[in-house]
Amino acid sequence: MCGMCDHPDASNEDVLDEVRMRISVHGWAIQYIESDRAPYAYTVGLDAFGLPELLVSGLDPQRAGWLLNRLARQARMQGIPEAGVQLRLPSGTKVEFVDIPHPDAHLNFAVAIEGPMIRARQVVWADDRGRWPWGPGFDGGGVAQPVLGPRELKAG
Repeated sequence: MCGMCDHPDASNEDVLDEVRMRISVHGWAIQYIESDRAPYAYTVGLDAFGLPELLVSGLDPQRAGWLLNRLARQARMQGIPEAGVQLRLPSGTKVEFVDIPHPDAHLNFAVAIEGPMIRARQVVWADDRGRWPWGPGFDGGGVAQPVLGPRELKAG
């Protein structure tokens, strides 16, 4: 999922071509950014369907890919939930959607392929006890989950 990590000798254009190929085959691609502090992954290609790109932080590549692919498939049929909406996934994990005001600061491959006007929404996940990263006691398993935009509360 991390093109530059998997192919350190590849040029940026080579990696972009690989991402474009994955988009042409699957409709979108997942780009993973490795970091000891706060790894994150995001979709590239949902913009072509008029949807915001999705980003999740603090998960390993497999969990991030599973989550983003599941939500992207669902989004193609039903759209992406608005900021502030909370969902419980079949796995039991709770997620909340948060608008990312400056996607150009985090989704470099999406910007390179789709342009600087993309929209993005973060998928923020609650820990195993249902606690959110903006609340007390959140346990991200030793990995940070920065929230990249302001939280928008929805009446529920």
